[in-house]
Amino acid sequence: MSSHSNAQEPLWPAPFRGQKPVNSRVVIPGSKSVTNRALILAAQAKTPSILRLPLVSRDTELMAKGLQAMGIHIEFIDAGSENEQWRITPGKLTGPAKVDVGNAGTVMRFLPPLSALASADISFDGDPRSYERPLGPVIAALEELGIEIDHGSRYSLPMVVKSKGSIPGGSLTIDASASSQFLSALLLIGPSTANGIRATHKGGALPSMPHIDMTVAMLKDFGAQVEVEKASNTWSVESGDLHGMDLVIEPDLSNAAPFLSIAMVCGGSITIADWPESTTQPGDQLREIFTSMGAKVEFVDGGLKLTGGESIHGVDIDLHDVGELTPSIAALAALADSPSHLRGIAHLRLHETDRLAALTREINALGGSVVEEESALHITPASTFGADLHGGTFHTYDDHRLATAGAVIGLVVPDVKVENVATTRKTLPDFPGLWQSLIS
Repeated sequence: MSSHSNAQEPLWPAPFRGQKPVNSRVVIPGSKSVTNRALILAAQAKTPSILRLPLVSRDTELMAKGLQAMGIHIEFIDAGSENEQWRITPGKLTGPAKVDVGNAGTVMRFLPPLSALASADISFDGDPRSYERPLGPVIAALEELGIEIDHGSRYSLPMVVKSKGSIPGGSLTIDASASSQFLSALLLIGPSTANGIRATHKGGALPSMPHIDMTVAMLKDFGAQVEVEKASNTWSVESGDLHGMDLVIEPDLSNAAPFLSIAMVCGGSITIADWPESTTQPGDQLREIFTSMGAKVEFVDGGLKLTGGESIHGVDIDLHDVGELTPSIAALAALADSPSHLRGIAHLRLHETDRLAALTREINALGGSVVEEESALHITPASTFGADLHGGTFHTYDDHRLATAGAVIGLVVPDVKVENVATTRKTLPDFPGLWQSLIS
């Protein structure tokens, strides 16, 4: 697990509210997963694209800057306003260039395959944690397709893609059990390869299948021909032209988890604006999960409304497909009226930090009782809301979802201080401001 960082930053006192019901509506910024996939597809299209209400955060800015470094023109229209738009004008990818991936999984996995289409070498580097995050299957797959990559036999960052301006494509086998992004990374460039891509997953269970479904749906939206053979875990994307899109980016439903939690912890109701009636985002499963934990969830005019119940119920649930929701669910489980078992989440050890170890350490440091297994967390809560939990520093390990989990616990546990709350900028432009506006 990466060490505590940014210790010089002041600790953020998580706003305490107690059992005072809320009644608020919140506009969640756009989906990171949709924004970054749209950027990759728009860069390959034959005509310009407009992304309306894109997520403006560290991860999406890194993706945009990486594309700009390779010669893609991106115009930021009405930047900083509620009507912000990004206009992407595709063109020939150029090099040499240097790309900073930060600690963004989508950037470090989606840009290298695309960069093989550039005219010269593209070098990739990032935060220290990015060197530890799994990238080998993507590198190996690109090498299988004939792309030369200088990675010093480490199969990780930093590295240089020896771009030749074209990708032959073809059939390949990949083990995407550590991250569904490995598979998405290859499918997203399928249309720009000479012969298309036929990728077969062989290995452990595929995590986060909704994100692969999202990749397939967005490829089709941009005009790609995609075939899915679920029985054999094979995805085929034909070579062909993509067309530009005028796209409104959905709100990031995974980021809604801590905000919906406010009504579950404090009582009252929270309405998330513009929640889509149908979507491929994994966060949509919050409706079912939070209902099982005692909340009432319903579509209302203009969004999704969650009303908190008498108490939060523990849950026994497999989160393999929706692992990114685990930190918020773990925070709620620590405040529930019965034990919870969160299973199928071994792959979370490879995220921004080892999320299982981090959640265990931080909740237990506040007086909680979390038992960690290789692929599960068993959480025995305080008998009543926060009765046995106490204040303290909640470390985040440069992980945005750890920071929001600490904020949820701090709603009813006095004196919780979140270390490096600024890490939430990864996917939320101003989490502290938005949180404070709902709590105060």
